[in-house]
Amino acid sequence: MARCRDVRTLAVVPPAVDSLTLGPLSTNCYVVRADRAAEEAIVVDPSGAASEIRLALTSLGARCVAILVTHGHFDHVLGLADLAEGTGAVVHAPAGERALLEHPDRYAPPGLPIRPWTAEVLLGGGERLELAGVGLDVFAVPGHSPAHLAYATEGNLLSGDVLFAGSVGRTDLPGGDWPTLLDSIRRLRDALPPDTAVHPGHGPSTTLAAELAGNPFLADLRTESHEVAR
Repeated sequence: MARCRDVRTLAVVPPAVDSLTLGPLSTNCYVVRADRAAEEAIVVDPSGAASEIRLALTSLGARCVAILVTHGHFDHVLGLADLAEGTGAVVHAPAGERALLEHPDRYAPPGLPIRPWTAEVLLGGGERLELAGVGLDVFAVPGHSPAHLAYATEGNLLSGDVLFAGSVGRTDLPGGDWPTLLDSIRRLRDALPPDTAVHPGHGPSTTLAAELAGNPFLADLRTESHEVAR
């Protein structure tokens, strides 16, 4: 008679997410790896000097194999061209904001040099990416900018400038729109678990539940939830 083997259920290990605060607007750049020992990394929003980002990668024992851009505002792509050129990493960016990457001088403050770059992979939302051993779902979340994207992976959301701890993205910039932004956050609420960690473009990380419960800009979403619960 064959002896039954013990079967153990192994916990799913969430990706490792490390942050760097870089550039003149203290913009968050994220390094995402399959786990703490992984040697391949994704860099999200290279917002400062590529040399600083590469030093951080070296300290983590990792190399950049892919770059994700949430949107094309200058403070999120300051190091994009140098990092892509220096590492050979493939750049994934919003299709609708290609012009911001290829002609950054048109949109950046005077005197701030930013090299242009053409993204190899253009995204519109709805895609599933497999990069550096990490699976990511791409969400279209316009409102702060016309074609803004967010990237979700195993309990983490790289939200760019859509949702912050206690705040939301500006809608007074070109292409911004408040109803559109609120609808984007509504769709994130409906698609992701409440305990999803939100890693924003500025400021500290938070959770989706915390922002839905207390973010002063999301009162309309709370009202909707209360009405549905009645």
